[in-house]
Amino acid sequence: MQKGYFDSDTYHTPQKETLSILEKILLDSRLYFALKYASVVLRTRKEAIRKVYDTKAWTDSSFEILRLIERTGGIFNITGMENITRSPGSVLFISNHMSTLETMILPSIIGPHKELTFVVKESLVKHPLFGDVMRSRNPIVVGRTDPRKDLEEVMNGGVDLLKNGTSIVIFPQSTRSVEFRPEEFNSLGVKLARKANVEVVPIALKTNFWGNGKLIRELGPLDHHKPIHIKFGEPMKITGNGKEENQRIIDFIKSSLEEWKFGPPTPAKRD
Repeated sequence: MQKGYFDSDTYHTPQKETLSILEKILLDSRLYFALKYASVVLRTRKEAIRKVYDTKAWTDSSFEILRLIERTGGIFNITGMENITRSPGSVLFISNHMSTLETMILPSIIGPHKELTFVVKESLVKHPLFGDVMRSRNPIVVGRTDPRKDLEEVMNGGVDLLKNGTSIVIFPQSTRSVEFRPEEFNSLGVKLARKANVEVVPIALKTNFWGNGKLIRELGPLDHHKPIHIKFGEPMKITGNGKEENQRIIDFIKSSLEEWKFGPPTPAKRD
C-alpha cells in the first residue's frame, strides 16, 4: 500500500498564522469552498469516466479536500489511527453518519493502508456529479427501501470483497443525521463481519462542520465554530449473534460524542 498522509497516529490541524482581513473574507467564503470543491469533483469525475481513477487518485483527491476544508476554517482532530492497521487483513469499519464530510475524507485516512470501498445508497451511484467516481470504487449498493434485499446485497457482495482483501466502510444508520439515535443504528455491519470472519473497527465522528445544502445536499454551509472529530476504536472480533459487539460500537460512538460535547476545548484554534 501507499505511504499515508499523516506522520503519526494522531492528527490535529496546526494553528494558523494570523490572516489578513482579505484572506479571512476569502477563505471563510462558502462560494470559495464550493468552487474549489466543485473543481475537484469535476476533475475526478473525468478521471473516473476515463477509467484512470484508481485507489491512489481517490486517496489523493480525498486528502486534497481535507486540505481545502482546513484552508476554509475547518479544524480536524483525528485519533486512534493506529487501530486501522492492527488487523493485518481486511476489516469492516462501522461508523455513525453525520454529513458529506466523512464520505469525502475517510479515504485519505484509511485508503493508504487498506484497499477500501463503501456501502452506499443507490442514489449516490446514480448522482450526476458523484456517480461515476463512486461506481469506480466498486461499492456495495443498497436501496434503503427493502431491508431484506439490502441484507442480501450487503451479505453477498460484502463477504466476497472482504475475503478478497477489500475493507468496507458501512454506516448502519438509515440516513445521515446530526443527532445520533442508537435505535436507528442497525446490526447489518456486525452480521456481515461475523459471516466474513473479519474484525470490526468502530469509528466515531462529529462532522456537523459541513451542513446539508438546500439545492445540492452535498454543498451545504460550513460552520467554523464546530471542530471536526474522527476517532477510530480498537478492533473487535464478533462472537455469538453480535448483539454485544453492536452495543459496544454504539457505546463507543455515544461516549465519544459526549466527550467532544463536554470535554476540553480543541487543541487548535483559528485566529
